[in-house]
Amino acid sequence: QVQLVESGGGLVQPGGSLKLSCAASGVGFNTYRYDMGWYRQPPGKQRELVAAITPGGYTNMADSLKGRFAIGRDNAKNTVYLQMDGLKPEDTAVYYCHAKATVWPRTEYWGQGTQVTVSS
Repeated sequence: QVQLVESGGGLVQPGGSLKLSCAASGVGFNTYRYDMGWYRQPPGKQRELVAAITPGGYTNMADSLKGRFAIGRDNAKNTVYLQMDGLKPEDTAVYYCHAKATVWPRTEYWGQGTQVTVSS
């Protein structure tokens, strides 16, 4: 079983920055066997992909967030990050860490979520 623990959420003013972290752990967890990423769920809306990153560092970012958000990972620390700059009120959401095995059966895991609120 894999556990994902997010941190770094909170209240920030428009234009501000936050950095989310997600630490992965579990018996036998091998970070090199998981794509990692972030999803978010705004109030009253469906969960959506923010960004993902492969063990080798290839990234996929939602087009609407390019230029403001960046994803990174530290494989030695089993940790994935989401740097968010130029935050807008519409970025308000619960942000979830996600891990997906790179091989069949592509098992997925989710963190418990961390609230990000952008408001003045």
